[in-house]
Amino acid sequence: MSAAYTAGLFDVAGKRALVTGATSGIGRMIARGLAQAGVEVWVVARGAADVDAIVAELGGNAQGVAADIATDDGIARVAEALGERPLHILVNNAGTDRTTPLDADGRGDFDAVLNLNLTAPFLLTRKLLPQLESGASPGDPARVINIASIAALNPGHLENFAYASSKSGVAMMSRHLGRHLAKRNISCNAIAPGLFPSRLTEQFLGMGADDEVPKAFVSPLGARAGEMDDIAGAVIYLSSRAGAWVTGVLLPVSGGISTVS
Repeated sequence: MSAAYTAGLFDVAGKRALVTGATSGIGRMIARGLAQAGVEVWVVARGAADVDAIVAELGGNAQGVAADIATDDGIARVAEALGERPLHILVNNAGTDRTTPLDADGRGDFDAVLNLNLTAPFLLTRKLLPQLESGASPGDPARVINIASIAALNPGHLENFAYASSKSGVAMMSRHLGRHLAKRNISCNAIAPGLFPSRLTEQFLGMGADDEVPKAFVSPLGARAGEMDDIAGAVIYLSSRAGAWVTGVLLPVSGGISTVS
């Protein structure tokens, strides 16, 4: 197998991608990886200043949309900004986590987590179907990639019932969408990341150079957190010719946590 063949197999240059929650953590890693691979990246997040900063960092053809996709107005703003441009890759990454203990009262936190983590990806995907269909072809389907979590694979020790439930829902929704979108030449897959540096994981992992990974997150492949190449590589695989015949899968990227441990 020649190097040229391998390079072409994973080539995504010239495609257009939209990444939600793209200004920090996993979303930022994905946006940077896609941009470095020659993709025109549209970044979406709530904070306008954060969006401007990541667009400037990515350079090239990067575009930004400041919008809260947990709202109908935010989803409409994203669709309006993209217009009729074909969309080849949609990465639904934006998410949140709130502790939802059994002994607490009320439903506000539970509803907020499910709204952003599960409902919003579905509604945004539905809203952007015209652009996705425009960017699709039988041999090169448009890609919807939903970011789930290894919390979808087994229950943890934390009382984050809403988060785990939402990410399990993302995994099944991706399979369900994979079935129904296939006839439109659109694939849908999910990635289940393990521990990556982000706002959601800073309670477990500090952000300095000498951080140690807690024992609960030490994977069979080593005591480290995930890096940009790990998550961007998975997205690029699913978005490239190498992943053109893959749909409805949940791909764990966790060093083996929840798969062999």
